[in-house]
Amino acid sequence: MSPSFRRRRIVALTVVGAVLAGGALVVGTISGQATHSLAGVVASSAPSPTPASLPIPVHTQAGPSRPAPTGSQHPATVPTFNGSARSIDDPTSLWVVVDKARALNPPDYVPPDLVDVPVPHVWEPRLRAEASSAVVSMFAAFTAEQGLQLQSHSAYRSYPTQVDVYGTDVTEHGQAVADTSTARPGTSEHQTGLAIDISSLPAECAFEACFGDTVHGQWLAQNAWRFGFLLRYPADKVAITGYAYEPWHFRYIGVDLSTEMHRTGVTTLEEFFGLPAAPTYP
Repeated sequence: MSPSFRRRRIVALTVVGAVLAGGALVVGTISGQATHSLAGVVASSAPSPTPASLPIPVHTQAGPSRPAPTGSQHPATVPTFNGSARSIDDPTSLWVVVDKARALNPPDYVPPDLVDVPVPHVWEPRLRAEASSAVVSMFAAFTAEQGLQLQSHSAYRSYPTQVDVYGTDVTEHGQAVADTSTARPGTSEHQTGLAIDISSLPAECAFEACFGDTVHGQWLAQNAWRFGFLLRYPADKVAITGYAYEPWHFRYIGVDLSTEMHRTGVTTLEEFFGLPAAPTYP
């Protein structure tokens, strides 16, 4: 065999081998299968890639860009209640605390901004302007939510009027009994122009403890805080307030204070402001 013929034969065999090997690779790729022996050979003979030899991914198309964060990255500041924002001694303050141990100063104080309260009533009510507006809103909300009506029985009472009211109570029931239900002149919340006695319309259990069991009394006890009012003489706080349970007596203290007292569950002004209990007169 001539050398030229041998070279041509080797070249031909090489080409045929390459074609056959390529075809086997294509078939294996398409079928997704390989023999265990071939896998073992490849696994044993191929060197493990090193971190330097690993291919570096190339991003041919950038993804959607994220918008830059906006606004403050600091947590929002929650306003805190300021318990010293108003005076509890000044009679003109919405937070003034009046009880048997804390008489008004001066005793014959007259509120400067009394107005008529345009709500149903037994005796025509007058209150300080802000308290009057709150009463109107509260009565309207009760009617809208319950389909019933409230009325005012008593609101502002002057010092001379309180002299008559207290004197009548003492005459009819004696001083010891009167002191559990009627304030002595100069110590009545009614004189501040911020207190109102409420009943149902038509009246049911007016000025009686059973008013607290009516739809009207229960709604007031649960919702008066929304309008800035406080049930001033709760049944379980007689030893603190010095007065028997009066589910009809509500005191305007402003929405900020009433909301804070509702949130904390404190039910008397004495306890909220850390004042001594006032079960009796000094």
